[in-house]
Amino acid sequence: MVHMKRLKAPRTWRIERKVAKWTVKPSPGPHPSKQSVPLLLIVRDFIKLADRAKEAKKIITSREIYVDGKARRDYKFPCGLMDVISIPKINEHYRVLFDTRGVLRTVKIDEERAKWKLCRIEDKTMVKGGKIQLNLHDGRNILVEEDTYKTGDVLKISLPEQEILDVIPLEAGNLAMITGGSHRGEIAEIEGVEITRNPMPNVVKLKGFSTIKPYVFPVGKDKPLVQLPGVEEYVE
Repeated sequence: MVHMKRLKAPRTWRIERKVAKWTVKPSPGPHPSKQSVPLLLIVRDFIKLADRAKEAKKIITSREIYVDGKARRDYKFPCGLMDVISIPKINEHYRVLFDTRGVLRTVKIDEERAKWKLCRIEDKTMVKGGKIQLNLHDGRNILVEEDTYKTGDVLKISLPEQEILDVIPLEAGNLAMITGGSHRGEIAEIEGVEITRNPMPNVVKLKGFSTIKPYVFPVGKDKPLVQLPGVEEYVE
């Protein structure tokens, strides 16, 4: 069994550091370890379905926890930004988001919102047959016939079918959540994208500040489609 020391766990994890020496190390998966939390910690420490690791493992191995519409039995499975955690047995659903301190948290959502998630296009690839493969931030890939999407745009996809329901372009006027830097977890209006003529990432200007393109995750056009951690109601 592979563990890591709690004191060395990523600062994005909302766990107590000094109550024990060890914690669970996430398996290799769709999200980087510094931007994801093992499923066991989600069940025990975030949603609090169990008091002990042994109880949480039993719940997970019994196929009672779904991530993005699929049952996961690996208690070390990494859950990251925008993932939807569902417990059909008690009809509860949660979305994983950053709060304004840069810590990953679960936000309770209703059944309708649990049927979709937002995925950012990280890059695109031309595949056999002339189709375009969209490579998304959570490791999944979607094939499309026409090259109408841009890197940095966000897709609203159905779960678990992966059908594209809508697209939120990385363009002026839309709203974006910041996923890195000193403004992580904040939502701001995009004012424009500044193209850099060097190997450094493009810069996105937002209302009140600027940040690099990899940190910008569009989440809505007129209003954010996701609920901020700590906010009781959805922003309308």
